[in-house]
Amino acid sequence: MSPERTEIRALDPETVDKIAAGEVVERPASVVKELVENSLDAGATGITVAVGSGGRDRIRVADDGVGMNEGSVRKAVEQHTTSKLRDVADLERGVSTLGFRGEALYTIGAVSRLAITTKPRGSETGTKLVLAGGEVESVEPAGCPEGTAVEVTDLFYNTPARKKYLKREATEFDHVNTVVTRYALANPGVRFALEHDGREVFSTTGQGDLQATVLSVYGREVARAMVPIEGLAAGPLEGLSGYVSDPETTRSSPAYVSTYVNGRYVRSKPIRSAVVGAYGTQLAPDRYPFAVLDLDVSPGTVDVNVHPRKMEVRFGDGEAIEAQIEKTVRETLLDHGLIRSSAPRGRSTPEETEIAPSADGTDGTDGAAGSNDTPEPGSGAGGDRPTGASRQAGEALKRSNDAADGANDTPRSAASSPPVEREESTEKRFSSLTRQATFGEPDEPNYERLPDLRVLGQIQDTYVLCAAPKGLLVVDQHAADERVHYERLRAELAGETTTQTLVEPVELELTAREAELFDAHEGALARVGFAATREGRTVRIGAVPAAFDATLSPELLRDALSACLSGDPGETVEATVDELLGDLACYPAVTGNTSLREGSVVDLLGALDGCENPYACPHGRPTVIRIDREELAERFERDYPGHAGRREP
Repeated sequence: MSPERTEIRALDPETVDKIAAGEVVERPASVVKELVENSLDAGATGITVAVGSGGRDRIRVADDGVGMNEGSVRKAVEQHTTSKLRDVADLERGVSTLGFRGEALYTIGAVSRLAITTKPRGSETGTKLVLAGGEVESVEPAGCPEGTAVEVTDLFYNTPARKKYLKREATEFDHVNTVVTRYALANPGVRFALEHDGREVFSTTGQGDLQATVLSVYGREVARAMVPIEGLAAGPLEGLSGYVSDPETTRSSPAYVSTYVNGRYVRSKPIRSAVVGAYGTQLAPDRYPFAVLDLDVSPGTVDVNVHPRKMEVRFGDGEAIEAQIEKTVRETLLDHGLIRSSAPRGRSTPEETEIAPSADGTDGTDGAAGSNDTPEPGSGAGGDRPTGASRQAGEALKRSNDAADGANDTPRSAASSPPVEREESTEKRFSSLTRQATFGEPDEPNYERLPDLRVLGQIQDTYVLCAAPKGLLVVDQHAADERVHYERLRAELAGETTTQTLVEPVELELTAREAELFDAHEGALARVGFAATREGRTVRIGAVPAAFDATLSPELLRDALSACLSGDPGETVEATVDELLGDLACYPAVTGNTSLREGSVVDLLGALDGCENPYACPHGRPTVIRIDREELAERFERDYPGHAGRREP
């Protein structure tokens, strides 16, 4: 490397400005957030957000706030200008506004082409200012309504490295949708409208009714399930308002737990944990409720500058606030009769049953899906139970398999032969680890992937012990059978996809976010076998992938939509379905605490050997562990000096 490349030098002001702007403006949703906050601080009673191509091509945020005159709009696009701070004392006391209007406009304008059209209330003439790359190109009078409209185009046109890392259009719009939804929920007294490529996604009434706002963005099903926070447990919070859902109305992602501090949206794992903790055992470990909660705290007791974009906060007495939130939410749920102190809710009443079309032509539901069923006792080692709707589907699949097996006496593996009737079966069970016989093994084991095994027996009705040439092998029967079923399901989905038509099509109500995700991924969902159409917020499902069985709960589709963008933004629907296959494989698999016949063990090991990867279940847990001869010798201290010269026993 040349000396010139290693020399330390100061960057020029233009480069510094672009770097600083890029740190704040990461994607279209960052722009929307800043502009919506400006509109709210300007006293707007109506805000319209319209984006094109997910915000990559165009973003327009218009409000009916106080507006600006020509002098103010000129200052607003300069660096380090704001109407919201007077001196450092304001910063130290805790800012009551959402953002710094001038700073946001300057930052956005540095990495885009920006046009501001604005008119103060009571003024006859407005002003239009055009900015490109941070430089003012023109300022002229304009005819426009009172308020301010900011239009951003060609985002990151002058920072190609930043533009290159923007995600797919659907991903970017999902982030925009999330931002607007959060501010709409925080401000039910403001009319919000969100448009994408000329199509309205949702709009709120702005009449101050939070439940009506929930209805607008999440749909009728969720709105009906929300209960208001009433009362406040003792603690440092000055107030806590909002809604939480009943324990049956959940999703597989925490994205719908929205928390605010003095009207500002914040991400806070402690607050979210407090909300979820209030439900206790009424929620499955992988389910999250809907919640819209606003914490009222004294500005001087909370630090909003922990995160560069003020997305996180730090409380002076965080533990006490968490305890206060958890107790308040729990008491609210108890007061409404939504949680109990004993068994989890789920299949206790007809209106809580799952959506599962049955063979007689009915859809098997009288109400909301029971998505919070907990694993059955003795369901094997923890950590493998599937999530949400796939749990429901798996349980239905398991029940049908159990019925076919006759009293659940003979758990099946994917490669096993048809079940043997109990009365006619002469097959032995593993009754003792001290038996001398070799059980059901072939004369010459010919496994391809597994080592040659000699089955010794079963312990704790969960693990199969096998002798191998290099030591002792222990097989987790549930994890092994799960791998077998997973590879069977995956093979059935490979190649030409076949579908299973539901006896009765099932309708699901989606949130605004889920509806947009459906549109973006409808083609991919069809490729894996989902036949579904959308009208408004309702999706009508007529068929599911045949590999999932006709009893699959269509709720799986909703979780698939949510999962598409909740993790890696580049993850495809196909990848999401593959994860769901792993979940579904769990339920027909033999569980722990199940006594197996000798032949069943041999069948299971043979099926496991036929798997592409016989050494781990779909969730990554090992199916087989080996205890080497050396470890056995060491544990029994066979190298103890007193054994020297003695004959081997």
